[in-house]
Amino acid sequence: MLIDAYARRFTYLRLSITESCNFRCSYCLPDGPDCSSRKEELTLAEIKRLVKAFALLGTRKVRITGGEPSLRKDLSDIIAACKETEGIEQVALTTNGYRLQRELNNWQQAGLDAINVSVDSLDAATFHLVTGENRLPAILEGIDQAIAIGVTKVKLNTVLLRQHNALQLPDFLDFVRDKAVSLRFIELMRTNDNQAYYQQQHLSGASIQQQLLKQGWQLQPKGRSAGPALEYAHADYRGQIGLIMPYSKDFCADCNRLRVSSRGQLFMCLFTEQHQGLRHYLQHDDPEPLMHYLQRAVLGKAESHDLHQGNSGSTRHLAMIGG
Repeated sequence: MLIDAYARRFTYLRLSITESCNFRCSYCLPDGPDCSSRKEELTLAEIKRLVKAFALLGTRKVRITGGEPSLRKDLSDIIAACKETEGIEQVALTTNGYRLQRELNNWQQAGLDAINVSVDSLDAATFHLVTGENRLPAILEGIDQAIAIGVTKVKLNTVLLRQHNALQLPDFLDFVRDKAVSLRFIELMRTNDNQAYYQQQHLSGASIQQQLLKQGWQLQPKGRSAGPALEYAHADYRGQIGLIMPYSKDFCADCNRLRVSSRGQLFMCLFTEQHQGLRHYLQHDDPEPLMHYLQRAVLGKAESHDLHQGNSGSTRHLAMIGG
């Protein structure tokens, strides 16, 4: 098993397969990606070996992230490879939704269990302002399609932005009233390239939490391999509201996830100062050397991130490691 010095067990792998993205979100890649990173992306064979080693160490959930993972032409093959790995119970995908309508059936047939779609506003003009894309109607249709074809878990990710969506809670609540989805508000996190933007746009999720509690929303228990969101449900709504608040007290106490970048680097934390290269372990089929390394490495995982001290580690931007 992968257990650290604080008795936290890691059953959840967040695997980035590209740093590239075709959106220009103001909080992530406003100037576009560095396309040179695509030359160093993990191959399908390397991904199979990586996931096998993690599965043998007790990993049960793999989330495929980016950048925008649908820019990889072999995304369906990657989903299938993860799903076919013995021990992996759930394969999830985080996407900006640009290719959702076109590719969703292929992803589901490959074995996709859950999908998270980034939707930072339900207002088309605001969505365009934040992302640089006029794609909101098509993305919302893709979400309806995912619900209709029976994707087990459909979630929306909304980064809280003080000047863009802070007053749109009623619209988001209306959205989940009759849709069996989970809409999660994510606090904007400071990275190495967004200090001024962070100061301008950061909004604490606690303000949303207080409004939910006043309206009768109730906190739900977490599943074994669930992510960091606090999920709230209400009897009058089919959907749920989630909150991811990395600046809240004890946020890291129940951490269950490790990250690997598209270049094969192990990130103990989204905001770690250092990362370790794993790629040389992925050049042969024997998983044991990588397994032994991971077991040793996880013992060095820090108890908590240092975001409260203004230290965002070596994370240049959120597309680098998938958030």
